[in-house]
Amino acid sequence: MKKTLFLSPPSFEGFDGGAGSRYQCKREVRSFWYPTWLAQLAALVPDSTLIDGPAGGYTLDQILPEAAKHEILIIYTSTPTYNNDVKVAEALTNANPDLLVGFCGAHVVVKWEEVLTGSSTIDFVCDKEFDFTVQEVCEGKPLKDVVGLYYRDGDQIKFTGPRPIIHDMDSLPWVAPIYKKFLQAKNYYNGYMMHPYMSLYTGRGCKSRCTYCLWPQTISGHNYRTRSVDNIAAEIKYARDNFPEVKEFFFDDDTLTDNIEHVEALAKELGKLGVTWSCNAKANVPRKTLEVLKANGLRLLLVGYESGNQKILNNMKKGVRLDFARQFTQDCHDLGIVIHGCFIMGLPGETRDTIQETIAYAKEINPRTIQVSLPATYPGTFLYDQAVENGWLETEVVSGLVDESGTQESVLSYPHLSKDEIFEAVEVFYKKFYFRPGKMVQLTADMFRDMDVMKRQLREGKEFFKFLWGRESAA
Repeated sequence: MKKTLFLSPPSFEGFDGGAGSRYQCKREVRSFWYPTWLAQLAALVPDSTLIDGPAGGYTLDQILPEAAKHEILIIYTSTPTYNNDVKVAEALTNANPDLLVGFCGAHVVVKWEEVLTGSSTIDFVCDKEFDFTVQEVCEGKPLKDVVGLYYRDGDQIKFTGPRPIIHDMDSLPWVAPIYKKFLQAKNYYNGYMMHPYMSLYTGRGCKSRCTYCLWPQTISGHNYRTRSVDNIAAEIKYARDNFPEVKEFFFDDDTLTDNIEHVEALAKELGKLGVTWSCNAKANVPRKTLEVLKANGLRLLLVGYESGNQKILNNMKKGVRLDFARQFTQDCHDLGIVIHGCFIMGLPGETRDTIQETIAYAKEINPRTIQVSLPATYPGTFLYDQAVENGWLETEVVSGLVDESGTQESVLSYPHLSKDEIFEAVEVFYKKFYFRPGKMVQLTADMFRDMDVMKRQLREGKEFFKFLWGRESAA
């Protein structure tokens, strides 16, 4: 194997470089997700090195000495950080001109030609699911013989052909031992998980067709493929025994609850292990399934409600009815399942009235916590193409999705609703949801029940107000 460095580059201070399919940005509360895709690659390449720049607080100067120690550099990039990541790669190749550089991630899958013609530093770009593609490169295989690559051959860019998606998900090694070797669990946290937590995948792909969601449209597809329950349970047992500090396991599949039979079988095995766990869910899980999950250690569901207007949900192809979502939420409340609700301001069909409608809906269903985002118009998504076709984009996406601090910017604008109004709606939403007597009493009660929760929520409260102040300054 070639000596390989897998790198999530340092970028904006506090930027969540490992964020999932919709939100690669700096959040209102400091948050970091595990770099699971890179860890998966490192697990396939013995004696490789994994560095998570954002969560580890690394500077470029701290990473530069690694260039001389390695033969291959693999960078996980995203649309908001791409320009920065190229500069990081250039700095590393200046330190070691023999370094072979490859980029992976949804942005370069979509923009491969622009990437390879725009930067002589990048030697190849990985297409779609890139696990075994990268493994073969690190084995020393000539680029022309590795399926799933775009690479430069003289003045020409060549494609070695598409690599089939992975159907046997158990063929991928565990990421938890890589976490143990290279990462510190205490560096990963967000506003709704117990701290410290650990996130990983049980499968890839998503049956849903949400127009804004990045990974199913660019990398993993809409065929939800899962690891076997025994394989997942064995890794969680390893993680439980080797990370005694971890209080909660989060399954970061786009929608773990899409496969009811699988999630119920998995829950029963997790129940035997005695772990606390959480996952992403659609707001349509049957009560009987929720009962099984809750009885076997489920604590929290991260739910993409997005809007309180049915027409907007239909526009984004969410595949959820508001009446079902209301019943699902009530079932969760009844069973004691905590909900972190996700909403988006400014999707197609949004008006001043639907903004107020969604805020009222959120207050009505009352998830424990919320996050409110702007539409992430990533290249490769239906939403991006729709925005370009209709002239809704008011800024160049690569540099415009986030500001100079890494905070998400408003890039969509409609004839009846400006991007400034959409931007301001996020702050209004947060204030109207959280600054209610009942909600403030609930959050205060949570703090007094647990000293660790109190310390964390006081820190997060400070960050939240700083976030709102920063938005007001930028407006």
